[in-house]
Amino acid sequence: MIAEPTAPSVPHGAGLGPRYVLIPVHGYGIAVATVARMLDVEGNGVARVLAPNEAIPYGAQPVLLAETTVYGAVCVERLLQAWGSAVHRPPKPWLVLVSDAPARPAAPARYRFRALHERVVGVARIPYLPSLRTVEDAEAALEHKDVQIAAAKLRRQLEGK
Repeated sequence: MIAEPTAPSVPHGAGLGPRYVLIPVHGYGIAVATVARMLDVEGNGVARVLAPNEAIPYGAQPVLLAETTVYGAVCVERLLQAWGSAVHRPPKPWLVLVSDAPARPAAPARYRFRALHERVVGVARIPYLPSLRTVEDAEAALEHKDVQIAAAKLRRQLEGK
């Protein structure tokens, strides 16, 4: 009997590819750029945004990004329906919900996200960050205390700590 080859034990960021690949479900904007930098604070390639129709790299944890709108919930629902029917099914994704307003999501969005909970590894929530409305790029966003706090919490959630 031939043993299966094993991958070398090398930390992510050491040339193996990203640890997290981000999949924006309804477009790229400052929230997506900021979440990518929240997960890759040192800029060493631990997290990156996938291009449309790009395959998920082996060993990377997919992370769906959506705003907490009804439209965002519908986009996540459609993506997860296609996810389950893939021939080579990728690992279950994380779902990161970025609040689009300083209020709770609308009831239809909350119900849809709750119904999708079992189809993802977990759901991480990023609160409304007013500073994202005032910055030119993700680097500038990370200078704000509210973004730094949200980033630390997000990393802890995704790493299971």
